[in-house]
Amino acid sequence: MTRTAMQIWGAPIALAVLTVIGLTSALLGDGLWDLVSALTLGAPVAVGAWCTLRRQPGKSRA
Repeated sequence: MTRTAMQIWGAPIALAVLTVIGLTSALLGDGLWDLVSALTLGAPVAVGAWCTLRRQPGKSRA
């Protein structure tokens, strides 16, 4: 099964864009900017935690 570039790189690019938005909004100001920063920087953490908790022990992904 052949995968396209967007199937392979779509999620990492989306997480990178969210991270850049979060870091930029953290520098811009207070109030709403802090909320935007927290949500966008929390998204990659949530995805990582979800993938880690979802993984079943003893099964390898090949």
